Amino acid sequence: MSWNTYYVGDGEPRDVTLADPPPWRTFPRTSDQRAFQPPEGLTDAVNAALYLHRPLLITGSAGTGKSTVIEQVAEELKLRRVLRWPITSRSTLTDALYQYDALGHIHSLRLRQTPYEGRSKGRNGGRGPARTERPQAVDDIAPFLKLGPLGTALLPGDRPRALLIDEIDKSDLDLPSDLLDVLERGEFEIPELVRHRLRQVPVREWGERERTYLVRDGHVQCTRFPFIVMTSNGERDFPAPFLRRCIRYTMPAPTADMLRDAVAAHLRRELPDSGPVPDLIKEFADRVARGDSLAVDQLLNAVRLISDAQAPSGAQRDRILDLLLRDLSGG
Repeated sequence: MSWNTYYVGDGEPRDVTLADPPPWRTFPRTSDQRAFQPPEGLTDAVNAALYLHRPLLITGSAGTGKSTVIEQVAEELKLRRVLRWPITSRSTLTDALYQYDALGHIHSLRLRQTPYEGRSKGRNGGRGPARTERPQAVDDIAPFLKLGPLGTALLPGDRPRALLIDEIDKSDLDLPSDLLDVLERGEFEIPELVRHRLRQVPVREWGERERTYLVRDGHVQCTRFPFIVMTSNGERDFPAPFLRRCIRYTMPAPTADMLRDAVAAHLRRELPDSGPVPDLIKEFADRVARGDSLAVDQLLNAVRLISDAQAPSGAQRDRILDLLLRDLSGG
């Protein structure tokens, strides 16, 4: 590592060697599940959800590792790659189950049916232009259908799929209630295939270009309920019928010891017992205990910077730490 002031602000071009990225900012992104330290009670909650085949709802402040839990579970249990459904206010259950490009399908059918310039023989054996119809193709709906992350997780199989429903508290008010029937029955229908003339249609899985599943009569039914982790920042309440279908766990406020272990695991090295890094970790833990809204990755960024061999000092150090450790509840 080597901290430097890369940008000077004088408009003069110069050759600059930028520092290597921190382990958690390398690309392509890799999971930091090996660095995750599960707090007390989390393993019991995970095992209860796996045993009872129920979704796990994890509530906690930003940056406490809620979305990393499923990566660690999938790694330890040798489940397939984690499916992800990031929630926004526009997220709907239908999109999570399957996606149908109706406009693209209609456009394709029109192209197949429009007249085009062909070549035909005249009576005298000569060849001349003629208006003909395009060859009629079989109505192929498969290229315009794709299973969503939840729909793919509900495909039958010997092993459950792992699905992360991230920040469900950002959803529209009706989405948790819309999920009830699917989470209870583990099945859904694709209406476009229920009324389709073909009884079996291959549909692409989420995140896969070549892998397809043969949907029969438009119906999908799981044989092993997926391992579902839903995360929430605690910004809203959920209806009781939704909550009773979940195993619930609340991430505890991080202590100085917990933060120290997390930072050491992410930096992949031992931390000193005294000095600016332990002092910063303690100050961070005290701020969290006082109610400040802070994320662990803010602490990681700050520790990475001040532990550099050429770390800034004095007023410059204080300014940069103020930038990195601003309360998340403010502007």
